Amino acid sequence: MIGQYAGPRKQDWATPQKFFDELDAEFHFTLDPCALPETAKCRRFFTPEQDGLAQDWSDEVVFMNPPYGRDTAKWMQKALDASRRGATVVCLVVSRTDMAWWHDIAMQGEIRFIRNRLYFEQDGVGRRAPFASAVVVFHARPLD
Repeated sequence: MIGQYAGPRKQDWATPQKFFDELDAEFHFTLDPCALPETAKCRRFFTPEQDGLAQDWSDEVVFMNPPYGRDTAKWMQKALDASRRGATVVCLVVSRTDMAWWHDIAMQGEIRFIRNRLYFEQDGVGRRAPFASAVVVFHARPLD
């Protein structure tokens, strides 16, 4: 649930609670694999030290707001792979339709473009994102 907002070193801008709550009402999340204790949206979460990329997400309902930047493709691939092992993964990402990861990975999911820009939060302060966001849903679909 950690998204980058204020430059490449700042990875702790939290997902807006109301936005998360609307998705949670639909999906009933069980895991936040990209969190800090103070920004986690789910009871079960992984911190950067626990490395959510190295953890098993099978059979979870995952809310993922990954660190934005060079590693987005790794997180999106992990989300797609987890969906093939039984997880449903809902990804809040920058709408970067020109990127290879968008075409190669995101387009395999259900894409929901977000109208208007989100206000990400840090220390109780919300700031409007300088980018458009999208939600990509990888529904659980184990391989035969």
